[in-house]
Amino acid sequence: MARGKIQIKRIENQTNRQVTYSKRRNGLFKKANELTVLCDAKVSIIMISSTGKLHEFISPSVTTKQLFDLYQKTVGVDLWNSHYEKMQEQLRKLKDVNRNLRREIRQRMGESLNDLNYEQLEELNENVDNSLKLIRERKYKVIGNQIDTYKKKVRNVEEIHRNLLLEFDARQEDPYGLVEQEGDYNSVLGFPNGGPRILALRLQPNHQPNHHLHSGGGSDITTFALA
Repeated sequence: MARGKIQIKRIENQTNRQVTYSKRRNGLFKKANELTVLCDAKVSIIMISSTGKLHEFISPSVTTKQLFDLYQKTVGVDLWNSHYEKMQEQLRKLKDVNRNLRREIRQRMGESLNDLNYEQLEELNENVDNSLKLIRERKYKVIGNQIDTYKKKVRNVEEIHRNLLLEFDARQEDPYGLVEQEGDYNSVLGFPNGGPRILALRLQPNHQPNHHLHSGGGSDITTFALA
């Protein structure tokens, strides 16, 4: 079955385009290698895909630079010289920018002002005022942030101080932490018979704490000796 003729135009589907590029690139490199081996030719192919990836084939017997040198000699052009001139021109522009910036810095420091006329001095003065304004705004912002941070720290310290005062007052009321009113028991500290003891008082349901206590069987008072 004969293959249909492919219309040469841009493949719109990105996936199909990348697959076709990869297959044809490999086929082209294969043909270039065959030319190198069969015909002792020096072949160089540089390809850049639509995604910006660089692919290159170079005959094993030469380097890319040697092939470019051979190209320049054959065609009669000097690619390196034109490139060098462009680099030199770019270097001159960068030096001019650097020189102007250095002069502007010296002028803002009050130096190299003799060559400036009245209009240039006015412009320099305005630039300095604008710079000072920006510096002040930045300074005030930094100071404001520092003040906010300090206030937050003060509030935290004050809160800690209040909590400590509350805890201290609670300990003043119950220095030993022995008086508790939880469940059906009240505990108090006593010193019967010359020695410290804890008295645990159990309150019966519907009984008030000021009712008379009784002893004997099923007594409501239990004592615990302190070690």
